Amino acid sequence: MQELNVIDMFLNAGLVVKAVMLLLLSFSLISWGIIFQKFFLFKNARNESENFLSAFWKSKNLADASLYAKKMAACSEAYIFLMGYNELQKLSRKKETSSDDDDILEMRLARMENLKRTLSKAENHESQRLGSYLAFLATTGSATPFIGLFGTVWGIMVSFREIGHRGSASLAVVAPGISEALVATAAGLAVAIPAVIFYNFYANQLADLENKMHSFSADFLNLVERDLLSRIS
Repeated sequence: MQELNVIDMFLNAGLVVKAVMLLLLSFSLISWGIIFQKFFLFKNARNESENFLSAFWKSKNLADASLYAKKMAACSEAYIFLMGYNELQKLSRKKETSSDDDDILEMRLARMENLKRTLSKAENHESQRLGSYLAFLATTGSATPFIGLFGTVWGIMVSFREIGHRGSASLAVVAPGISEALVATAAGLAVAIPAVIFYNFYANQLADLENKMHSFSADFLNLVERDLLSRIS
């Protein structure tokens, strides 16, 4: 029984099938690079998120929390907080010229809208940072089976052409070419399956982190609004 040797099949395949296999290899290498990069990125984001949130709720004031947040480069909540804190610093430097309490309250509430927009932009920034290149995994999962199938179809077409040239359709003539062509389909599936699995895995993790970011932004806004209203009352 002849041993299955993928390398020999690749070397004996036609130019188009070889190009397909090299393209699939490129997809695979990039996909696995993204998979490992996201593994460490999400791991650090989760760990730093837990540490920052714990420190944030224990902080006596926002200034203390900002010092801790600056040490958390991978934490989305820390980035969102710093953007919001910097916006608060800018708003606090603006003078309130009116002496009417209603006017002052209205001005401060208007500034809260600026803070909300800042936090929303920070959330979008972190979502894009954490979710970058995940689309490539989705593209790999959907496209590579068809790329592999194209290589297979092309290889089978070449095999049938060889049958026509030789004038023989025996199994010994047909089998080598078809088996070489089918390797492209197998390679396409081998590239696509991990990409689909890890895309779904990381998409779920991203959704969980986005929910935590949104919850933190809402809690931060509530703290600022309570502080703002307490100064008026």
